[in-house]
Amino acid sequence: MTALRDIAWAKLNLTLEVLGRRADGFHELRSLVAFAGLGDTVELEPRQGTLDLRVEGPFAGALMGANLIIQAAEAARAHEPGLTLGRFRLFKTLPVAAGLGGGSADAAAALRLIAGANPGALAGTAAAALAPQLGSDVAVCLASKPALITGRGEIVSPVRGFPPCGVVLANPGLPLATADVYGALDAPPVSPAPDPSPPDFAGDFETLIAYAAPRGNDLEAVATRLVPEIATVLAALGGLDGARLARLSGSGPTCFALFATPRAALRAATLLAEREPDWWIVASRLGEPQDRAV
Repeated sequence: MTALRDIAWAKLNLTLEVLGRRADGFHELRSLVAFAGLGDTVELEPRQGTLDLRVEGPFAGALMGANLIIQAAEAARAHEPGLTLGRFRLFKTLPVAAGLGGGSADAAAALRLIAGANPGALAGTAAAALAPQLGSDVAVCLASKPALITGRGEIVSPVRGFPPCGVVLANPGLPLATADVYGALDAPPVSPAPDPSPPDFAGDFETLIAYAAPRGNDLEAVATRLVPEIATVLAALGGLDGARLARLSGSGPTCFALFATPRAALRAATLLAEREPDWWIVASRLGEPQDRAV
């Protein structure tokens, strides 16, 4: 069978509110999530009796330990014995431990590929049930559409009218593990959460900015203490011409700036890359899948 291919889209937390620490040790979150028009490439060559993974690409060497692609495949096989799996290939173009949901997006892409290789198996509800077992972000990465996520991240509510816009991503080249950031976060016990109703942006960029600007990322201060270079990246992004919002994504250290148009983002990213040649810098699009096509 011909190899199947999928994109593990980069996830951005445009807002990230930590509402408190839960009794189970997780943190209660509320986060507006969107996906950029770039990501890792995941391929599956379906074969009976075979399950392995080859990793290539500029960030392949940074991956350590068990990969979520293999974990996703093993979870799918346990859920539905007899699935055709095969040889996976991951072309790793997103930085590792970067706050972009790369591992979760890779796992979600693997689940989509397995479903494609097994018509009629691993229906959407089954994949959605497996996702939280693999990681808090896998559920939202399955659809890779703008959403408000709550709980520990596994409750996904699609948002309406997300406006297509431009984004510049910048990473200083330093990893930052999510566990380290949450471990350093002194969050109080969770209190009753406010209304989790997802917003409706009606396709308006200014409405998006008005929603996101006051909400912030509650992990930003902790992440910056662990990696002080984040402050430098945020200042550089915020000073770019046309930047409307500069913020840390997830637990970092990747930061982003939002722009009204992809063209403005590309122009700003080009100038920033000239000033900071050692950073990982890329311009992209945010929006629904049809708006961020690469």
